[in-house]
Amino acid sequence: VLIGAGLIGVACARRVSAGKHLVVADLNEATAKSVAKDLYNAGFETSSIKADLSSRESILNVIKEAKKYGNITNVINAAGVSPSQAPIKKILEVDLYGTSMLLEEFGKVISEGGSCIVISSQSGPRLGALTQEENELLALTPTDELLKLDMLKEENVKNTLTAYQLAKRCNVLRVASEAVK
Repeated sequence: VLIGAGLIGVACARRVSAGKHLVVADLNEATAKSVAKDLYNAGFETSSIKADLSSRESILNVIKEAKKYGNITNVINAAGVSPSQAPIKKILEVDLYGTSMLLEEFGKVISEGGSCIVISSQSGPRLGALTQEENELLALTPTDELLKLDMLKEENVKNTLTAYQLAKRCNVLRVASEAVK
């Protein structure tokens, strides 16, 4: 499954999808269809679906679609918004909550030995040190409670870059936390 049909995600999908059915999911349905068609024409078995990373229902629909083709063995999350594309709230909903929820939901269904690639950014490490408590909150807070954390309330995040950096730091911590499950 590829969530986010941009160039980086497609490049990753080309490396791990040979001989497998690839479900291409993107917020822009036309983009998902176009990328799926291009990959099909390059020899891959593909299908497409519209998906909103910030919506649990949408991600569950992607999982349902992917299961039609067999076991889910690989997931690539390349979806997200940047500090220049969206306000603080949207960045946190998509990049932070969405990625955390995707890891949680796919973690329930991915095959033994499967893998999930989360494309992040150098922005996570550029945030600067957080306290041990803040790191633990980002790593371990139940997904549906994340956006209720004081440190992530819109009034406590100074700008879109900080929101993006917090989201990317959270991605790293959530991948580590979910990987052991």
